[in-house]
Amino acid sequence: MTVSNMSQASPDAPPVALTSRHPVVPADRMVAEMVPPPRFDGVRFSTYIPDPAQPSQAEAVRRLEHFAAMLNTVGGGNETKRRWFRRDKAAAPGHSGIYLDGGYGVGKTHLLASLWHAAPAPKSLCTFVELTNLVGALGFQQTVQALSGHRLLCIDEFELDDPGDTVLVSTLLGKLVDAGVKLAATSNTLPDKLGEGRFAAVDFMREIQGLSAHFASLRIDGDDYRHRGLPEAPAPAADDDVVTKTAHAPGVHSASLDDFPALLDHLATVHPSRYGALLEGVRAVFWRGVVPVHDQSTALRLVVLADRMYDREIPVVASGVPFDAIFSDEMLGGGYKKKYLRAISRLVAMARDGAERIPEPGRQG
Repeated sequence: MTVSNMSQASPDAPPVALTSRHPVVPADRMVAEMVPPPRFDGVRFSTYIPDPAQPSQAEAVRRLEHFAAMLNTVGGGNETKRRWFRRDKAAAPGHSGIYLDGGYGVGKTHLLASLWHAAPAPKSLCTFVELTNLVGALGFQQTVQALSGHRLLCIDEFELDDPGDTVLVSTLLGKLVDAGVKLAATSNTLPDKLGEGRFAAVDFMREIQGLSAHFASLRIDGDDYRHRGLPEAPAPAADDDVVTKTAHAPGVHSASLDDFPALLDHLATVHPSRYGALLEGVRAVFWRGVVPVHDQSTALRLVVLADRMYDREIPVVASGVPFDAIFSDEMLGGGYKKKYLRAISRLVAMARDGAERIPEPGRQG
């Protein structure tokens, strides 16, 4: 990965501004970088702690472990794998794919990454957006060629609210299934399913149409683990304290400091596929003057940035409005409600980390 306008910090360098970065990710490295994000480097089935009050969580672990075992015991030849996925009456539904169905914060990504770690190579794990970006960079046929030799493709946050992209990826997955690739996915709910409070398997199965017979759905019930018994989001810092705290960020000279409105403007100039590269080397984020976001496009870009920050376990210190007030009631009642709720959940968790890991000005430890 290369990032323009990013030089090695000198010992006396001030915090970097994300608004000064213009990352470039070469297309030929995209497949190689389709691995679990840093937050999920160490996760395994054994590190997932099922909620005793939600039996479906332990059952999901058991079935995914079985799925991984099947991947590790099937012969490597393409013809052997094709027999698993043949579209005939003898093929049991779910043999070629697993769909994790559950609300945000129940650990679907943890389980998806655990499956990836347990599976044999070659394999990839990416978000839906990263997969569509790969097609855009390489072209459809080259993407099929790049992935058709995989044993497993994991897709997190399968987007069901963009019909064009959904058809594109469904067609791609059909080609990969024919080539013998196993699939695993999670998804976001459709815009017209706002009252369910969960990601509906029926929506996923309908949108992938011909592929639905190949997916077994694993329901994962539960509450957002990020707020199970945890304190509420910390109060925003003062503007001056945001600047002062950068000196105490974890990791020397690895903090970013930005005025929030300027950062939102900058995000419009960077493709969301490059937001991970935008954060390269950053171990703590500081924002001055957080304001409510009323524009839908701006809000969706912020959602992607929050996801990439959360993946990297980056603590946040911010002044302005608290993160649970960053999206208006109107936006939380609209078609992207689930995305905004996930972003709030993750921003609150990162703000809590910032409050715990970065000391108040004048106080060490």
